[in-house]
Amino acid sequence: MDLIIRKENPEDFKAVFKLIEKAFENERMSDHKEQFLVERLRKSNAFVPPLSMVAETEKKIVGHILLTKLKIKNEHNEFESLALAPISVLPEYQRNGIGGMLIKEAHEKAKELGFQSVVLVGHEKYYPKFGYKQADLFGIKLPFEVPKENCMAIELPENGLENVSGMVKYPKEFYE
Repeated sequence: MDLIIRKENPEDFKAVFKLIEKAFENERMSDHKEQFLVERLRKSNAFVPPLSMVAETEKKIVGHILLTKLKIKNEHNEFESLALAPISVLPEYQRNGIGGMLIKEAHEKAKELGFQSVVLVGHEKYYPKFGYKQADLFGIKLPFEVPKENCMAIELPENGLENVSGMVKYPKEFYE
């Protein structure tokens, strides 16, 4: 399968909306509203256009990933990081490595743009394959109850989270 990973364009928005809807349709651990989150985030200050990427094959969008800005705050400092949310692949294209390719490409682009880290809530057996570790190992906490094995972070450059600790502060669009 020939796959192209590229920056999402406004002309892709409708296809991406449907893709996300389909990708999460049968997910038990979902509120089935991820497509609306993406729409809100695109209009927010947290949005970084080059970090909204699609995977395309035969002129069909089959995958999407979005990294948006967030803060990690403690009593003394505030650090910029990124949230990976969501990543979506059409069900009929899942288990072909498309999600992994999107993650690697998004990490590379984020690193090029100078970002130091990415935080996510996700499957504890999937994301460690890409270098994610439990966020609490870095002294990073999330602002809601979720099993610690599902809260993860990755350093993009080596030591990207050195001297970084605190509570994740997601953009307000995550809560609307």
